Amino acid sequence: MNLLDLFARKASMPAPGTALPGRAEPITTPGRHFVNGRPIAGPYPEGIRTAVFGLGCFWGAERAFWKAPGVFATAVGYAAGETPNPTYEEVCSGRTGHNEVVLVAYDPAVISYEALVKLFFESHDPTQGMRQGNDVGTQYRSGIYVADEAERAVAERVRDAYAPELARKGYGAITTEIAERGPFYFAEDYHQQYLAKNPGGYCGLGGTGVACPVGTGVAAA
Repeated sequence: MNLLDLFARKASMPAPGTALPGRAEPITTPGRHFVNGRPIAGPYPEGIRTAVFGLGCFWGAERAFWKAPGVFATAVGYAAGETPNPTYEEVCSGRTGHNEVVLVAYDPAVISYEALVKLFFESHDPTQGMRQGNDVGTQYRSGIYVADEAERAVAERVRDAYAPELARKGYGAITTEIAERGPFYFAEDYHQQYLAKNPGGYCGLGGTGVACPVGTGVAAA
């Protein structure tokens, strides 16, 4: 198989009905956050909300969010695919349809959903389709997975404000998918807060350096 064929295969979603079967039981039981000691899967304090984003390899993506003020906890996992409770190897095969994502538990009194979307866009290149830098595959696509129409409206507004800024700097169209949030499956324990456990570990995440002109407000929409 030549490189073009390999790229095409890795960057193509599985055909309907062909996803791996997965399993009924979760592959991991989430514990506490390695950086702040808080429960990864909850229960969260009253008022804490959650958001889900995919922006390339989830190791670096998670670090970008756990550093943000107002973020209570973060976790990495898999979403937006077909296979229940997938493993990392299954997701990387391209046969589950899942994306590598970050679950962000945050306090909307400190950081707004709009500000999280701004951070999402500025932390990666949202114009690359089924890849992020040298990482190629459906699991590296740019995605915002919304819980309701209010979140969808915010995500679309920030995307539409950012697009002309990127265009002015020579970037192409934004390829970010904005889709309804489905099941979130926690990734294996060794992936959680990976770059805190392995400070010299690989991080293929890199933003464009283009500022997003919205998303600085506090107190959530």
